[in-house]
Amino acid sequence: MAQAYRAETGSRGSGAARSGSRLRRLRGDWRPDRGSLRRGLVLAFFAVVLALVMAVHSYIPNAVGNLGSLIETFLPWLGLGVPLLLLLGFARKSLTAVVAVVLPAAVWVNLFGSLVFDKAGTGGDLTVVTHNVNAGNPDPEGTAHKVAASGADVVALEELSPQAMPAYKRALARTYRYHTVEGTVGLWSKHPLSDSRPVDIKMGWTRALRTTVNTPQGDVAVYVAHLPSVRVKADAGFTAGQRDNSAEALGIAIRDEPVEKVVLLGDLNGTMNDRALAPVTSQLRSTQGAAGDGFGFSWPAGFPAARIDQIMVRDVEPEASWTLPGTDSDHLPLAARVSL
Repeated sequence: MAQAYRAETGSRGSGAARSGSRLRRLRGDWRPDRGSLRRGLVLAFFAVVLALVMAVHSYIPNAVGNLGSLIETFLPWLGLGVPLLLLLGFARKSLTAVVAVVLPAAVWVNLFGSLVFDKAGTGGDLTVVTHNVNAGNPDPEGTAHKVAASGADVVALEELSPQAMPAYKRALARTYRYHTVEGTVGLWSKHPLSDSRPVDIKMGWTRALRTTVNTPQGDVAVYVAHLPSVRVKADAGFTAGQRDNSAEALGIAIRDEPVEKVVLLGDLNGTMNDRALAPVTSQLRSTQGAAGDGFGFSWPAGFPAARIDQIMVRDVEPEASWTLPGTDSDHLPLAARVSL
């Protein structure tokens, strides 16, 4: 019995000793000696570069292939570099690399940390929806019914084709008594509309309109816009020149708008971070940034990677902003509730 007891305790003692030895080796691997400080200098360099790209993105020139705007379109995704560099730092057992990753992490949190939390309130006088329905949508009537089911007071649709227009009008007529269509964009409303007209955004055909929605709380100028598409080409980079010109024209129209309360709904083919949209974004607030839950990415519908559809306001208080379930379009519908 005594021998068995000694054998058992001896076994336990040797197990504890082995565990202690492993812990000492692990601590030894991470002790900040000269070798661990030299390891991972390349990773630390990339961490600093990542932090700088995010921190000074507005200074990256657009002269060559609109590189600055391209980076800004997908700017939140640069945060994926933080856990990647952290894992590589641990794999290299480099204290320098791990500490350096704190820098891009802090910059990302400063830029986008507020978007992670739900800021939605419970108030609101008006619910608005915008949706690029896709000209090739195989089920326009079904798409219209899904959008109307959101309970929105005002619905803006972009990329309306002449062939599908009757289906949208028929499907939305029961819910929305008033509507206006200009070119390939339209607006449906439960409240009366007045002073509806096209907006020239320098495209050669109509892809924007403005109208006054006469709500019980007062008049609201509502703009619906579909700015030109952008492409990434190997020989030309981020081709966004026509979109940028249209953004400037839309910004001028909003600047000259006499009605104080303004809501912009539409597919701007750009994000709030893109400096090329400054003629518009400098005048209006994003409902997602003010009262959204998450990033609210809207495109492409299958794997949303960017919020290129926008709901923006002036002299109107955002209460909530969210994405709606997908339709047969390649964009997700967006909704917002605002107080007038």
